[in-house]
Amino acid sequence: MGEVSVRVDRGQYPDAVSPWEREAWRGAALDWVAQVPAAEGLRVADPWAVRLRPWSVLVRIPVEGPGSVWFKANPPASAFEGALSAAPARWVPEHVLEPPAVDTGRGWSLLPDGGELFRNALDRGAVRPGAWEEALRQYARMQRVLVAHAGEMEELGVPSARTAALPDVFDRLVAQNTAPRSPERRCLEGLRPIVADWCAELAAVGVSDSLDHSDLHDARLFVREPGRFTFFDWGDAAVSHPFCSLLVPARRAGELHGHDVLPRLRDAYLEPCTGGGRTAAQLRRAVSLAWRLSALGRACSWGRLFSAASGGAAAEGAVERVRWLMALRDDPPL
Repeated sequence: MGEVSVRVDRGQYPDAVSPWEREAWRGAALDWVAQVPAAEGLRVADPWAVRLRPWSVLVRIPVEGPGSVWFKANPPASAFEGALSAAPARWVPEHVLEPPAVDTGRGWSLLPDGGELFRNALDRGAVRPGAWEEALRQYARMQRVLVAHAGEMEELGVPSARTAALPDVFDRLVAQNTAPRSPERRCLEGLRPIVADWCAELAAVGVSDSLDHSDLHDARLFVREPGRFTFFDWGDAAVSHPFCSLLVPARRAGELHGHDVLPRLRDAYLEPCTGGGRTAAQLRRAVSLAWRLSALGRACSWGRLFSAASGGAAAEGAVERVRWLMALRDDPPL
């Protein structure tokens, strides 16, 4: 590959170590990135923007004409993301991006430009706040289709955190707290039977496990065209109770537009799930239970860092895991 201009953004993690620091890895990755657009008949341009975080390497590659392509490298714990991006492109192509190239062995993927981020559209007033409701309806419809592919997603390496197994997930996360006599650990150990009861009650509602994005905020979906949304960035995903996905977008919408929007968002999200003998009251109770239990998925996400991550990044991950586990005690707003 010829010389290109590269800008590096380390954000709030100036000392975070990723594979980018290794010259051989960096050269192989950039060569792979350059070859794929060429095979698609695209000509790359300058500058390339590199975003380094303890959990990913992301490179924006401009191509001649409008748009860009995006390279992403995941740590081993989320290396499934490339395969998970490719498979739903076959199952639910209207809802996701189709990657032109994936290297599952190295945890690399290349994605096309998906259009305008929902966050940016909100900021410039191009969509109404009520667009959250339609986005969540579409996401819930996608989850319903993906129920039939839950086992296939697990075979791709997507973490299995099925509703019935969430108490075991809780146990593993508590065990990662290396301060055995800490007040937090004692509190969490006391929560164990309550968590098991919540999981049993949630499973009894009968909503099948599906794909939980786990971090579906307003910068994790594109506005492909008015009223049509594309969902992406699956590095925190798991096969779990689908309603666990509601926590992050609902909290973000509440921050932006006030918490009065939450009941509307919940009901819009639940529309595709009605029927099947379940009452509205049962589904709303299930949302409250899943809201609590979604803290487990968020805690798991903080363990998916590059193995070289140390110092501040590793310490932050440990703190965040405990913080999310302690959030199990918080009463849901819905």
